[in-house]
Parts: sequence; structure tokens; C-alpha cells
Amino acid sequence: MTSRERILAAIHCQQPDRVPVSPFGLGHLDPNGEPARRLIALTDPFIEAAVSGGNPVLGASADVTTEQQGNVTITTYHTPAGDLVSRYKRTKMTGAQVDFPLKTTADMEKLLSIPYEAPEPDVSAFLARKDEIGEEALVLAGVADAMCFPAEYFSPEDLCLAWADDPTAIEQMVAVAAERVNRWVEKACAAGVDAWRIIGGEYASVQLGPDAFRRLVVRYDTELVDIMHHYGAIAYFHNHGPMRNFLDDIAAIGVDALDPLEAPPWGDTDLRVAMERIGDRVCLVGNLDDMEVIEKLSRQEVQDIARERLEAAGPRAFCLGGTASGTYTEKGADNFIAMVEVAEDYARSCP
Repeated sequence: MTSRERILAAIHCQQPDRVPVSPFGLGHLDPNGEPARRLIALTDPFIEAAVSGGNPVLGASADVTTEQQGNVTITTYHTPAGDLVSRYKRTKMTGAQVDFPLKTTADMEKLLSIPYEAPEPDVSAFLARKDEIGEEALVLAGVADAMCFPAEYFSPEDLCLAWADDPTAIEQMVAVAAERVNRWVEKACAAGVDAWRIIGGEYASVQLGPDAFRRLVVRYDTELVDIMHHYGAIAYFHNHGPMRNFLDDIAAIGVDALDPLEAPPWGDTDLRVAMERIGDRVCLVGNLDDMEVIEKLSRQEVQDIARERLEAAGPRAFCLGGTASGTYTEKGADNFIAMVEVAEDYARSCP
């Protein structure tokens, strides 16, 4: 099998010739360098490619300006109901958003007052990357689900308070975003995008809890996934954090694959339990930590842990991977390649 065939077999809950060993992206590798070429050739990566063309939620006519004041980038959203301001601060070591445009649900009304003009997705970069990669990986387009709309514009604290004080208002915001994202994704699917990676669920699962996850993610992402499947596209779901209480809800959305399923101590996923609960419906991806396992441990230690994961998951509906952090270096790439040997040995032992 080619890497693409191998991944698709796992995603369709079938048994490939061996379990795919699937880094997400190329980490810190030079995409044109020999280590990256070797990783792509010897493993079964997921490669993300952009669909551009504007912000599908704010729209093409939103009036947004930015200015730089020292090490702070100030973004102003000009709305008919008044301006909203965001501030992003950088230091020598890092950067972070220090001021968010929405503080209350009243500010949300301002943001939604911006006249909306649907943008046109540009899929040319995705199609070019897919053509370039060929059969050596599965190329995915990333899409932020409707939950990302409030999560991006409220601070984490203010989002939690807004949900506690006025959940109906947050639902309204997510419903508006869902309608716009769905329209944009449908256009991109019709233009040739055949695999998507959906992000955003963790804003509800980690910050707001199971009830919010069902009301804000399951409800709206089910519609999003239905559109993808209508066009024959893969729907791959990304959700960090403890997953024990959310596995069945995610399976109910109808997604084809789920990452990163972090094992303790970073998450709570027991791979055997997860496979028993949803492995007949969803391909499980990951269960190794990019930074703390694949990037730091010796080749033999990583291979030993990989063998344990393969025995826990079994030969179908599983891709052995990391946390999709994109932080690994050449050492991590070498350890991903080393895990292929373990996957091949395991395949020879399976009926």
C-alpha cells in the first residue's frame, strides 16, 4: 500500500497492510530539506494545506485595521455599533494575546452587526500540495468550526463567564458562525477539497464541559461533517485534553478520525477503552506525545512505547502518531521513522 492508501484504509476502519505511522505535519524540519523528504518517504504523514480566500465568519467586507505600538499589535474591528479592540504582545521569548475584543455578550452584538459578505474559498494551494505529495501522505485542509468564533474573540475567562451568564447568546453566536462556515466549506468541497481537519471542539470540552460540548459542538459540527461527507470528503477531528467524557459525543458527530487522544499524564485516554467504545466507527490517531516522548526519549524507549500502543489499539482503525503539536525536530522525525519498524513487526504477527 502507499501511505495515502494505508491512511485511508485506517480511516475507513479497515485493516491496512500495517498500521500507519503518522506524524502531523513536518514539525520544525525544513520542508525542502533531506530530513523532511526522508520522513515523508518512510512514514505516513498527515500534511495540512491551506484553503485561503478570507475569513469565512467575519466575511469579505469586514473593516479591520491593525497598527503597531512597540511590541504590541493592535487590531481594531470597526462595526456599525462601535469599535472593538484586540492587543497582541510579543517579548523576546514568546507572544500572547493580552486583550480580547469581546468582554460581554453586549460586545458580541457589536461584532455580529458587521455587514456580512461571504468570501470565496481559494483551493489552489490545497490542490497544488496534494498534487505535489501524491501518494506519500494524506493532505488535509484545516477548518475552524463554529465554536472557534466565540473562543477567538472572548478571553478564556470571559468565555466561561458568558456561557454561565447567557448561554443562549453564545449559542446564537455559534449558530451564525456555523451557517457561514458551512457555506464556505461546501464551496471548497465542490472545488475539490477532499479531506478536512476540524479544530475548535476543545474550547468547549476543556473550558465549558459536556453540556456545552453537545450544544455548541455536536449540534453544529454534525451539520458540517454531513456537508463534507455529501461531497465524499474525509472529516478528521482534532481535540486536545481529557477525552473520556467526550468520545461517544464525538463519534455521534460522524467524524472519520480523531486526534490526538493524549495518554496520561497529559490526557486521560486509555487506548484500549477508547477503541472498545468508538473504534468501530472512528479511526483513532495519536496517543504518543510529540514533545515528551517522541522528541525526548531514546529510539528504543520510543519503539517500546509504540509497541504497547499497537497492542492496545489493534491492527485496524488506528494511526500511530503524536499530539499534532508541530514542535518536533530531526530527533523526533528519526523516532517516527523508527516506529515504522515496530509497525511492520506488529503487522507480521497479525492474522
